[in-house]
Order: sequence, then structure tokens, then C-alpha cells
Amino acid sequence: MGRAERLPLLQQIEAERQSAVICYFTGDRENLGTRIAPDVIRVFYRHLLALGPRPRIDLFLYTRGGDVLTPWRLVNLVREFTHHLGVLVPFRAASAGTLLCLGANEIVMGALGELGPIDPSVANAFNPEDPANPIARLPVSVEDVMAYFSLARETAGLESEDSLAAVFNRLVDKVHPLALGNVHRNYALIRSLARKLLELHMPAEEDGRVTEIIKNLTERLYAHNHMISRREALQEIKLHVTTPSARLEELMWQLYLDYEADLKLLEPFNPVALLKPQEYSVDFEATGGIIESIPCLDAFIFNGTITRESQPREGAPPVNVTFTRQGWRQLI
Repeated sequence: MGRAERLPLLQQIEAERQSAVICYFTGDRENLGTRIAPDVIRVFYRHLLALGPRPRIDLFLYTRGGDVLTPWRLVNLVREFTHHLGVLVPFRAASAGTLLCLGANEIVMGALGELGPIDPSVANAFNPEDPANPIARLPVSVEDVMAYFSLARETAGLESEDSLAAVFNRLVDKVHPLALGNVHRNYALIRSLARKLLELHMPAEEDGRVTEIIKNLTERLYAHNHMISRREALQEIKLHVTTPSARLEELMWQLYLDYEADLKLLEPFNPVALLKPQEYSVDFEATGGIIESIPCLDAFIFNGTITRESQPREGAPPVNVTFTRQGWRQLI
């Protein structure tokens, strides 16, 4: 790990922000990524205990998303140790990462910083089968289902109860009713979570702004991979976004680049390349995520074995990858 190079950067960021900083970095390396998940809660608790209560705590965040329930638990945990939570976004904080940002008093976005919509896709046993793989289930986008009814009403001009009932029955013919029920639950859930996170720091008289932010991050963004820039987050979404000083922006980007290099985000995880021509099998260890503060360091580590296929089938990979362990490991 490049902790020796990162500690001075963390110390300088803390001095600039007059805060304690915890870095939460979920890697998106091709074939070896990690996402926001509930298993980080106890890891964060260890870091927070080591830091102790602070007037200000900043979360340095990089993520493509993950479990939508974790941000609510994590934000509430961090707020047990501080009254002012900031999130530093040097680059990506998408989906569940954006939900985390909603719970912060302040979102500090670099020039390359980007947030994303909070409209989830849901999958369960009742979702439609994947035609390419009957064992798998296709995820159903919550906002796609709502947009289907908007299409019927606003574009096709269907208003009568009979017409809308026919539209609904057509959907039920393609998607199991229990899958649609799950979509509705998640439609309500994501709005409830967003509201609760915003209300942690926004006064009651700003209820209208809270409602606008939620609409802006759900139904008014028409693609889940839409990238919300700093300007859009501030001016159009109406979030509590601030621009870092030139010095802070430089430090944030240097810290991001160190994590990017350490987790090899620009190099796809290629098991074939790890197995030498004369080897039948080889063990490997790779880091997929980091939670780091000045007193503590934890890493999400994958361990496994790569085995060469003795008679590879046509079109199949020439090696097998078996993961023997994956999870957070305390390093310091």
C-alpha cells in the first residue's frame, strides 16, 4: 500500500479543512471491483473510535455505487461523532455514493467531480429471465416502470381508467406482479431515504427545496449513468455544493491518483497474465477497496487461485479463477 505517500496528503487536507478525514474508496478495476455495502459499518466504527468526536469530519469518497440502504446507516454513524459532515468528491460518487452526499452538510466537488441519479434497478426471483442466460434475471429500473406510465398518459394521451388498465395489464403480461410490487417499494424507499438524509441537516422551512432535490435526482434525470457535474449539482439540482480552493483541489486530486495507482484501476484484472507458461496454478492477492484515516487502514482484499484448464473448450477462458477469501482486512 502507498500509505507513506498518502499520509502527508491526508494531513495537509485535514489542515486545509480543519477536519478529520476518512477515505472511503471502492475500486472499479475491470473484473475486480467493489461497491458500497453494509460490511463497511464496523470498519468505519473502528476508524471513528480511533479519531474520537470531532467538530468536523470529512469523508473522501470514490465509488460507482452499491447498496442503497448503507448510506443511511453510515451517515448516522458518522454523525454520532460530529455535528458537521463534509464529503470530498475528487471524481466519481455515483448512485449510493450520491445518497451518501445527501447526508452531508457540505459536498466539496473538484472540477472532475461527478454525482449521479439515485434511481435504482431492482432484481429478485420474480424479475424477467435474461434471454441470454435463463438462470439469470434482468434488473428492472424503477424509473423505467414509472416512465412507461408517463409515456401512456403524457405522450399517447391515455387518460381513461380503461385505457390505463389496459396499459397496466400489458406490463403485467411481461413482468411478474410481485416484481412490479418490488419496484413500487423501491420507488418509495429511495425517496424516503433521500428525504431523511437531507432532513438531517436542512431546516424544516426548506422542505420545498428537499422535494425539488429528490425529483431532480430521480425522475428528472433520464439515464442512470447521467454524470452530474459540479455546476449542475449546485445550480440545477440545488445541492449544498462548494468549490475547493486551488490548493485543496490539488491535494484531493493527488490523493485520488495515489489510490488509483495503488488499486491498479487502469489495468484490467487479467488472470491469464498472472499464470506463467510453465505454471499449472498460482495463488493471487489483490486489493479492491480502501478505508483509511491517519490512525487506521483497512483494505478489501481478494484472495484466490488461478488454475490452467487442461483441455479448454472452444470459446471458454483458458483458466479457472477460484476466490478463497474476500473481505475487509485490518492492516493498521
